[in-house]
Amino acid sequence: MKTLLILNDAPYGSERTYNGSRLAGALAKQAGNEVRMYLIGDAASAAHRLQKVPTGFYNLEVMLGAVVSHGGVIGVCGTCMDARGIGTDDLVPGAHRSTMDELTQWTAWADKALVF
Repeated sequence: MKTLLILNDAPYGSERTYNGSRLAGALAKQAGNEVRMYLIGDAASAAHRLQKVPTGFYNLEVMLGAVVSHGGVIGVCGTCMDARGIGTDDLVPGAHRSTMDELTQWTAWADKALVF
């Protein structure tokens, strides 16, 4: 199954990005699944590398890394990156600067599109 997850919320403060990332990781681990994540709006900050969170707190950098390590693809809205001062070199390994055109292609590609 081909699944697209579109995340909108900030990485911390709301659990939507956390829960979407959890689901993406679980789907990516299952054989036969292809997962793509698109981080838009405040969710673009979830792909910022070198995150420092309190001990025992979830870390979205680690969670996104798990998605990538299981073959998932992560695109980050370029316009949203610019608005937040995030450069390409600031992204977690495996995430890339993306576009609305790519999101359009991914939406047509997906069997399911889930929005968080």
